[in-house]
Amino acid sequence: MTYQEKLSGIRRQMLNDKVDAYIIPSADPHISEYLPDRYKCILFASGFTGSAGTLVITQDFAGLWTDARYFVQAAEQLHGSGFELVKLVAQGSPEYIAWLAENLDAQATAAFDSNLISVQLAQTIQGELLAADINIVENKDYLDSLWKDRPALPASPAFLLDDALTGETVPSKLERIQQEIKRKRADYHLISSLDDIAWVFNIRGADVKCNPVTLAFALISVKNVTLFIDIAKLSAADRTRLKSWSVEIRPYQDVFQTVSSLTSSSAILIDPKRTCFAIYRQIPMGIKVIQDINPSTNFKAIKNETEIANIRKTMVRDGVALTRFFRWLEESMVNEEETEISVAEKLYTFRAEQEGFVGESFDTIAGYAEHGALPHYKATLESDSRLMQDGLFLLDSGGQYLQGTTDITRVVSLGNLSQEEKADYTLVLRAMIEGSTARFPKGTKGYQIDAITRKSLWDHARNYGHGTGHGVGYFLNVHEGPQVFNASNLLVDVELGMVTSVEPGIYRPSRYGIRIENLVLTIPDQQTEFGEFYTFETLTQFVIETDPVDQTLLEARHINWLNAYNAKVFHMLSPFLDGSDLDWLKRKTKAI
Repeated sequence: MTYQEKLSGIRRQMLNDKVDAYIIPSADPHISEYLPDRYKCILFASGFTGSAGTLVITQDFAGLWTDARYFVQAAEQLHGSGFELVKLVAQGSPEYIAWLAENLDAQATAAFDSNLISVQLAQTIQGELLAADINIVENKDYLDSLWKDRPALPASPAFLLDDALTGETVPSKLERIQQEIKRKRADYHLISSLDDIAWVFNIRGADVKCNPVTLAFALISVKNVTLFIDIAKLSAADRTRLKSWSVEIRPYQDVFQTVSSLTSSSAILIDPKRTCFAIYRQIPMGIKVIQDINPSTNFKAIKNETEIANIRKTMVRDGVALTRFFRWLEESMVNEEETEISVAEKLYTFRAEQEGFVGESFDTIAGYAEHGALPHYKATLESDSRLMQDGLFLLDSGGQYLQGTTDITRVVSLGNLSQEEKADYTLVLRAMIEGSTARFPKGTKGYQIDAITRKSLWDHARNYGHGTGHGVGYFLNVHEGPQVFNASNLLVDVELGMVTSVEPGIYRPSRYGIRIENLVLTIPDQQTEFGEFYTFETLTQFVIETDPVDQTLLEARHINWLNAYNAKVFHMLSPFLDGSDLDWLKRKTKAI
């Protein structure tokens, strides 16, 4: 079935139900960013493979709303699908709601699948469309009847982590959450988000590619804890451990019935951004709903001493793998026989040799020349480019290890760089250094770090369309909240113990892209009469290429930082390298 045939099939069902507009978000019943195959609805309907977007279908228009990371990719992938690209002005903003309010007639009807819409988004849709005299219909799945080979729910085994890896026991985490339930005057707390459940129960799985999570819900009260999960995923030993912590295990789908039978006149805490509207609708009348962020989201973001120590070890292992890879790549370029796909596969083999490696933390972005200008590019058999001894090669990759999650971007010269390429590279490097070395008072928000980082580019009238940084999990999701470094006015403090990326870039469509990314840990800096100040410790341990650097665009402090960073990389990695790998690293970390 072609995408246009699927679009026609959706429109036929809409006509039968007298629905004028249908909304398809990128989500699952856990409101995840990365999805099990069963819920890749946008890919099924339109062919778009990006991780962020919303489809809106009417009888005379079909559009994909997505952000600047995906403009070029979406335009290519939507060609011939019947869908048009609609460029978001603000990343993450549901701008299609205003479009519906302006383009639908009064008394028209809009519909969505409540399993794929968060409580917050559903309430926003209701607020804006009902005010425009537009009706709303819930629980409409117009894809299932067309999706003949729709994947089943994943059933990968799950497993519990040892306390030595996590640094905190499950009973301790549950007690902290129960204290928050009391503090917020709630009786129950429902957790839907998979990474929160993974953290609370020290449980990991493989139900979502690159994300070590398992499909589950949890309902916690001050006295009782229930984990809703396919029991077949758990070993007998892990079931016994959970029982020893007074955790009841019930079937995954039972969460809906359980929520619907909660005692009236009680109160339940839910995260409106991470709970689907379908479950919200099951909450009985008479129960007070307290909408606030999951307590575990804030707890999870602050890494404990064990996690931090393990992350530092993991960064060294990842740096060793990257050193061996880039030394191999440099030698392989003599024959110019490697492609974007082949080098991504080779990188995987080097990471797989490292202790504790589980898999990739996201699909490797290996972008040569013009493909580097696509921030979330993934090579396909059709797009796979051969690397030549010319231009820039961007590699954004990461690993999932039992002791941490990595995410790193490096850009290397393959030869014959222009002065513009060198200038862009140097300005991105300068911006990354500015962000990584920022000193800031306690209470600083992510948008302030974003501006500090971007200023070096703004001074030269350059900018980039994605955020500067995102939180990173501990052997968990590579994108983790609540903190984020971008322009949104998000009132979340940058706190001690948070691990966040710093990744500015410059992208020149159809030519090249540059992004340099390290992960940083928020640490104390100093106490003065003006208050408590924080700064960052750079966690990532891999050389930053110096060949493309135009030193005239850097101050002495930038050059000193770069030299000190590369010297530390050599110090940290050299004990684990020998022969040509060690020689390569010594040459690459030479001071400029």
